[in-house]
Amino acid sequence: MTATYLRAAFGDRVDVTLVESKRVGTIGVGEATFSTVRHFFDFLGLDEREWLPKCAGSYKLAIRFENWREPGHHFYHPFERLRVADGFNLAEWWLAEGTGEYDQDCFVTPALCEAQRSPRNLDGSLFAANLDGSLGRSTLAEQRAQFPYAYHFDADLLAKFLAEYGVERGIRHVTDDVLEVGQDERGWISHVRTREHGDITGDLFVDCTGFRGMLINQTLGERFDSFQDVLPNNRAVALRVPRDVERLGINPYTTATAAPNGWIWTIPLFARNGHGYVYSDEYCTPEEAERTLREFVAPGQDDLQANHIRMRIGRNERSWVNNCVAIGLSSAFVEPLESTGIFFIQHGIEQLVKHFPDERWDPTLRDNYNARVGHVVDGVKEFLVLHYRCAQRNDTPYWKETDLRPIPDGLGERLETASRVLLDDNGIYPYYHGFELYSWNTMLLGLGAVPPGPRPALPLIDPTNARAEFAGVRRDAAQLVSALPSAYEYLSSIQ
Repeated sequence: MTATYLRAAFGDRVDVTLVESKRVGTIGVGEATFSTVRHFFDFLGLDEREWLPKCAGSYKLAIRFENWREPGHHFYHPFERLRVADGFNLAEWWLAEGTGEYDQDCFVTPALCEAQRSPRNLDGSLFAANLDGSLGRSTLAEQRAQFPYAYHFDADLLAKFLAEYGVERGIRHVTDDVLEVGQDERGWISHVRTREHGDITGDLFVDCTGFRGMLINQTLGERFDSFQDVLPNNRAVALRVPRDVERLGINPYTTATAAPNGWIWTIPLFARNGHGYVYSDEYCTPEEAERTLREFVAPGQDDLQANHIRMRIGRNERSWVNNCVAIGLSSAFVEPLESTGIFFIQHGIEQLVKHFPDERWDPTLRDNYNARVGHVVDGVKEFLVLHYRCAQRNDTPYWKETDLRPIPDGLGERLETASRVLLDDNGIYPYYHGFELYSWNTMLLGLGAVPPGPRPALPLIDPTNARAEFAGVRRDAAQLVSALPSAYEYLSSIQ
């Protein structure tokens, strides 16, 4: 992703060399994304019909949270902003007028998810016509409207696709093992020494070595700040499970199911499902986790190979040190609960382009980059801690102790406010972190953290317009479910 984006941004004005070892595999998961990932593909000039079929891709309209509140309960966190009536969004009005589940009353997306609908018609047009089309070479900063879907894809296949795409456009792709990292008298990286290609020099080095942090941590010694005191999940076990999508269809959403010592993801791809159990090894062993996952998603399929992953939860104090920038897992990771891993990569790449250095190496660019990356990660940390803090489960030691763990600075005050009144724009994490107000309130209400009532102003306002908006949600949902093809039907048409 980094190599192809830099090539798209700078063309042949910057030489890009990608060094990759055949013997060091990728993490092999990372199959769900944010809706903002469309900006990455648009920037590269890629239409989804070019790459999605080659990566076993499917659509993601939301995350479905199961059993976080109580067994059998679920709710959706959609890619959909709330409608507004008389200056108050429907979340506010729902506290006064709602008659059912918050997500079903306030959003169209849950109905599309339940009916396994595609966000695109068979002619390729988007169901929300005002959002259709490419934004061209757009970035996260140009996200003016909420795009209604993200993607699921096989991360290995996407990496292969992008490697071929990049080489065709002039990226030098060196397949070799890095034996040593050289530094000059300042401590800056001067070269990487490879087994077969010798020394590879450069001005700027981007560390994409994952949790190892070969350049940023092992060579430059940058401090890694752990988040495990507030986000204890530090391991995952994953399975790739075949699925008869022609018979069963494709769910256009990721599922996060609360489990005894963490949660289980279900990510439907075109030909299989990706499943994984994210857990804390303080509460269960890898063997117990694998057994729980197999019983839940693949009983009787003992031949499926499990992939056990150790996760480094937290972030570097600085992601840019000297002439090295860490992107992806070598920079930060906060567990995959809201599919932020690839979002962090995309944000880091975009900020690198915006703060790209010249021969002066102005420290202001580096410091601003580090501040922006730090804010994004810290904001997502807060948002994820909210999920656990507000979950209603308390049936195992893992869940009972969610209220005993510390919480990040600022989140306690926000949760205290949310216990009395719904959060407003001034009440959420103040820096850009990818999540908007509607996401914070959707998680609070979905998890059961419901304030005692609406704002005092609402009973004093005629509810006619709000009721019309609620009716519009129901009407639009029914119309779209009737008109749109299934996710399987549309995705089959572009294979």
